Amino acid sequence: MSAQPIPAPPGSVDAAVPWHYGDPHAEQRRLEAGVGAVDLSHRDVVAITGADRLTWLHSLTTAHLLDLAPGDSRLVLILSPHGHVEHELHLVETGEQVLVCVEPGTGEALRAYLDAMRFLMRVEVLPRPDLAVVWEPVAAADPHGAPTWLVPGDYRGGQPTPAGADRGGDASRYVARRPAALVGREVLVPREAVAARLAGSGGPAGTWALEALRAAAAVPRLGFETDHRTLPHEVGWIGAGVHLAKGCYRGQEAVARVHNLGRPPRRLALAHLDGSANVLPAHGDAVLVGERVVGWVATPARHHELGPIATVVVKRAIDPTADLVVRTADGDVVAGQEVVVAP
Repeated sequence: MSAQPIPAPPGSVDAAVPWHYGDPHAEQRRLEAGVGAVDLSHRDVVAITGADRLTWLHSLTTAHLLDLAPGDSRLVLILSPHGHVEHELHLVETGEQVLVCVEPGTGEALRAYLDAMRFLMRVEVLPRPDLAVVWEPVAAADPHGAPTWLVPGDYRGGQPTPAGADRGGDASRYVARRPAALVGREVLVPREAVAARLAGSGGPAGTWALEALRAAAAVPRLGFETDHRTLPHEVGWIGAGVHLAKGCYRGQEAVARVHNLGRPPRRLALAHLDGSANVLPAHGDAVLVGERVVGWVATPARHHELGPIATVVVKRAIDPTADLVVRTADGDVVAGQEVVVAP
């Protein structure tokens, strides 16, 4: 394995951190074996302090946070008034503050929204550029006490996040079976400690490896499996990130209406691409059934066992057994369809 990190292609949201270290398939295998670490230091980190931090966040977001104890973590969404996903928060309660990891470049927008919603609450929202995120393939908190966000049990094959139920049932109606498990954690460390943490991990891996494992497990990521119209139901965030029986929050009426009275218009699926074409689509490429456009590519990846794959967001009503056609810049690629979110 090359010790020199290879950067991601220009324009990638992950361009600021290593894409791979010379052998992305070997890096995937190590991560699956529980060895290695991924530099995610380009993610933004925000701290929320003050006595009202949990009750305040509970009222603003999709998750139930009132029972959060020091060391606990949650996947949390902020929705628009119409129920569309605006922010994905990876949240850790330390006992003194809430630390939040978000997508690169979105921290300032999150801070602006939260500051506008403070009113008379005893909270303060602060940037934490001194902290950086390292992803590790471990399903336990850091033993030395570093703040740790755990991949929800819904995604790693553990105990699902308690999410209650409503008239439309519980969260199990959306994802009956996940294609694979994504086992991991995001550890917050001082920025100057990232290099040492990677060096001591047993072999650093790049974002290529992590994204391939994430795509194989069909775990959604903001800006990849989402667009400006995404409802949490469509990508499997009900349960893992949305509690069905908590009080009101912005977008809650839309969440309840879809859950109790109908189905979301789109659904997440995993496409297994024809490897003989030797073509990997790009995010946003059209997905067709016959000659009808029915969706778009979310995260394309080359997996060390599955070969070329892609998460896709497609119209709910299409036949779940139908073959898909992915229209790329280099030609059409046929793909089999594996259901993730139920039709």
